[in-house]
Amino acid sequence: MTSDTAVANRGLTSAEVADRVQRGLVNELPPRSGRTTWDIVRANVFTRINFLLMVLFVMVLSTGSIVNALFGFLIIINSGIGMVQELRAKKTLDNLAVVGEGKPTVRRDGVGVEIAREEIVLDDLIEIGPGDQVIVDGEVVEASYLEVDESLLTGESDPLVKQPGDEVMSGSFVVAGVGAFRATRVGHDSYAARLTMEASKFSLVKSELQSGINQILRLITWLLIPVGLATIWVQWDQPGTWQDRVLATAGALVPMVPEGLVLLTSLAFAVGVVRLGQQNVLVQELPAIEGLARVDVVCADKTGTLTENGLQFGELEVLDGAEDAVRDVLAQLAHADPRPNASVQALAHALPLAGTGWPVTAMAPFTSAKKWSGMTFGSHGNWVLGAPDVLAPHGDVADRAEHLGASGRRVLLLGESDRPVDAPDAPGTVIPRTLVVLEQKVRPEARDTLAYFAEQDVAVKVISGDNATSVGAVTGSLGVEAGEVVDARRLPEDAEQFADRVQAAGVFGRVTPQQKRQMVAALQSRGHNVAMTGDGVNDVLAIKDSDLGVAMGSGAAATRSVAQLVLLDDSFATLPHVVAEGRRVIGNIERVANFFLTKTMYSIILALLVAVWRLPFPFVPIHISFVGWFTIGIPASILALAPNAERARPGFLQRVMSFSIPSGVVVAGTTFVTYLLVAPPPGAEMSLAVQASTATLLTLMIGGAWVMVATARPYQWWKLLMIGLCALAAYLVIFWLPYQVPGWIAAWPALARFDPQLDPSNAAMMATGAWLGLAAVVLVEAVWWISGLVTGERRHVFGSLADDRARKVD
Repeated sequence: MTSDTAVANRGLTSAEVADRVQRGLVNELPPRSGRTTWDIVRANVFTRINFLLMVLFVMVLSTGSIVNALFGFLIIINSGIGMVQELRAKKTLDNLAVVGEGKPTVRRDGVGVEIAREEIVLDDLIEIGPGDQVIVDGEVVEASYLEVDESLLTGESDPLVKQPGDEVMSGSFVVAGVGAFRATRVGHDSYAARLTMEASKFSLVKSELQSGINQILRLITWLLIPVGLATIWVQWDQPGTWQDRVLATAGALVPMVPEGLVLLTSLAFAVGVVRLGQQNVLVQELPAIEGLARVDVVCADKTGTLTENGLQFGELEVLDGAEDAVRDVLAQLAHADPRPNASVQALAHALPLAGTGWPVTAMAPFTSAKKWSGMTFGSHGNWVLGAPDVLAPHGDVADRAEHLGASGRRVLLLGESDRPVDAPDAPGTVIPRTLVVLEQKVRPEARDTLAYFAEQDVAVKVISGDNATSVGAVTGSLGVEAGEVVDARRLPEDAEQFADRVQAAGVFGRVTPQQKRQMVAALQSRGHNVAMTGDGVNDVLAIKDSDLGVAMGSGAAATRSVAQLVLLDDSFATLPHVVAEGRRVIGNIERVANFFLTKTMYSIILALLVAVWRLPFPFVPIHISFVGWFTIGIPASILALAPNAERARPGFLQRVMSFSIPSGVVVAGTTFVTYLLVAPPPGAEMSLAVQASTATLLTLMIGGAWVMVATARPYQWWKLLMIGLCALAAYLVIFWLPYQVPGWIAAWPALARFDPQLDPSNAAMMATGAWLGLAAVVLVEAVWWISGLVTGERRHVFGSLADDRARKVD
């Protein structure tokens, strides 16, 4: 090594770093949550819905009727709630991302220091080892048996050996060896910037739920245009003052706007992010919350998931030679390993080096694919350490290792090879010297977590690179009824037979990283929604391919970077909360969609019928506000955040449409029939028109309320209380408030602008409204049951066991 190279490999000096920072040559990355504060404010304030409501609000205010302009406060409420919750979610995401992201080791002034990713500058020298992600583009300057997996970028599954002078791309990760590279592209110039934007974006993308809601909004938009124009044309041609016409037009148009659907959808997702954040779960992709609700298979890596990461040295079972000599070899192997894994760390802790280290003339780093590592120590021999059933697959040694592993312990074989460990055909012939037994501790919460998944009809597949017998012993101690324990090396090559085997069994040992990926694909091919949990670099590809990737916070940086969720406290017990949160969000958004689509449908149909009959619209905006508050807005806001344990299923749009459209037709039809029966003849007194409007409102209120009653099922006590309070409020508005307003106006004349224009004194009209309201109840109830039959949904009137479990987890 020349003096210039030696100086260069010391990394940048402090002065050189300061110069690059001043010139802006730093690794600037997009916001971790994908959206700036201004983006959130703009997305919540400047919307088409807010614009339409603002136009109608200004029109109604121009009439001087303040009470009928109350709907305008929806603009403030919608925007305010949306901004507050999304900003909370953004803050949660940003804070957790700082905790969860890996810190690269950068060599400066000859010393390796851990720094934040944003502090990397151009030409920094970055040290890398097994499990590290390459976070900026660069050129290798040091390499010791360095192997890099670029499959996330190129699709090439085999790791690539990197030598000094080779290029490494951000987004790839190290599977074996150690090295260092010089940063050649940082910030927005590197692939890492795009990776960050895609992996942490706070948006609703590529989800059935969002696709369904967008289709609903498109349908409503296309219906709004012709019906809205017809309504304006007919209402503007009615007798009366221009103020009456404006109020009638606004009364028809305001309920057609699905203002709450978008708000409560965003609110449910944002609250989900915050609530998961309180459980130390980092949501790196918002659609992952939808994925949580659909998962029916969890593939769990044993090490780091069911068992704790750390291992403890147990015992040596010497097969050949003196125990002291064997201990010396193990100590030398542990001492010379530049990036020891958990097994080697346990050996290093228990077997400290007694003398000086032997010179290493060749090295073979451990990889999950080959299941062994080794070193050549010149005259001291060629030594390999790894899986007994790989290094000595037959004979008494393999049988003894199998017996020891049956107790759930990890067993390694130390053997002496007849050739250097870096030879193309290594390890060659191996002479077994000793079996190394390591103790692994089962996570105390694992049993309850697995029991929860069994209760929730979520299958658990334990997939591990360890010996199949050992893996089976661990899972058996946790009460997992997995049937046959499968050695993945004996899985069939045929894709169909492979999928059948993976579907049938529950525990797999000696699984390679590529097989983990194949298992995920096989389960997906059978219609399953697969979650993959893991912490090691061998889990990266399977986590990336799964429907929901879950990484442990202490796991490899590459694993965390590709996962949609990161369990920052490494607790497997967090997963029930994660699944319950996903089900709560998605199940309740479906309920909310039923509320708002029904309201929009009956509003559009009613406006269309009134336009065809060329009648004055029966309601003013305050009437619609009353219906919205007590049959939609308040209950929907409560139900959107309630516990919900039902697993999400495909067909969101079909289920919502099959209930909402017929229910909207029923409510609109019965309301319009009431209006036809009670509407006074042209030129009649104004009081009769107000009475007819009140009777029509009663039908609409009863029909809309029963949509709420049906959608809120299955009932628990708090839902019944909510329904009772909303019904009481609606009763007071229609039957009590109109008799109080005249006295209030007499005492305070300024309150005349707040007159709700209701009069329930005409018993005959109110009886007609009530009877047709009951007809709407019967028909909506029939729609609820029939739509369940059509979509294959199980209908429960009262709380099911799933709801009790949801409340328990929640």
